[in-house]
Amino acid sequence: MRILLIGDIVGRAGRRAVKERLPELTGRFALDLIVANGENAAGGSGLTREVAAELFSCGIDVLTTGNHVWDQKDIFNFIAAEERILRPENFPPGVPGRGVHIYRTKKNEPVGVINLAGRVFMPPLDCPFRKVDEILARLSGQVKVTIIDFHGEATSEKMAFGWYVDGRVSAVCGTHTHVQTADERILPNGTAYISDVGMTGPRDSVIGVKKEVVLNRFLTQLPARFEVAKGPYQFNAVLLEIDEETGKAKKIDRIYIIE
Repeated sequence: MRILLIGDIVGRAGRRAVKERLPELTGRFALDLIVANGENAAGGSGLTREVAAELFSCGIDVLTTGNHVWDQKDIFNFIAAEERILRPENFPPGVPGRGVHIYRTKKNEPVGVINLAGRVFMPPLDCPFRKVDEILARLSGQVKVTIIDFHGEATSEKMAFGWYVDGRVSAVCGTHTHVQTADERILPNGTAYISDVGMTGPRDSVIGVKKEVVLNRFLTQLPARFEVAKGPYQFNAVLLEIDEETGKAKKIDRIYIIE
């Protein structure tokens, strides 16, 4: 089974990258499922119904999110009914939407996708370590292949989480920092791991934001409204190859394409 996980899609440039690059990747690798983090896809912050529909029309099967999931108020109008969109499962009870769901591949094979958020340098949500124990207990016997988007700031927390679930899930793919890390590996018990998948968005930027805005903020320490950069894009993702019989990862490859 081949699953593509696309790093944080940022703004118009990120959506253009998906539209232009995903068809070729789908054909080349015969992808069974496509997951993407879309929490910055609408104007660089949040997700709207229109933008989500645009990304689904490109072939994405599942959109995960993170701490910016609520930035566009339109999300409250459809997230509860849209099973293809996940928000971190460790939000408190009563929050609309879901953070875990079982999807079907093109070959009708079940895949569990889990969205969790870290807590180091992030909003104080419920413990993702204890929450994943609850989730895996619920999924037991229903799926063999399970993918986790761990949306977090600190690589130490992401690595600790990867070791915590090694052998219990197929892959842990970090998102949020928008910088692709070079630490992809298969952990000893069969879980694919990478600290951050990276960003699909404007390349000549500071994590997707106009570099002039960010530089001025560092130089003056004055607040400034972040604006999504324009220009050429980068497409960051990881390709996962998983044994559907055992749920163990066989391979993880980074993808970094520039316009």
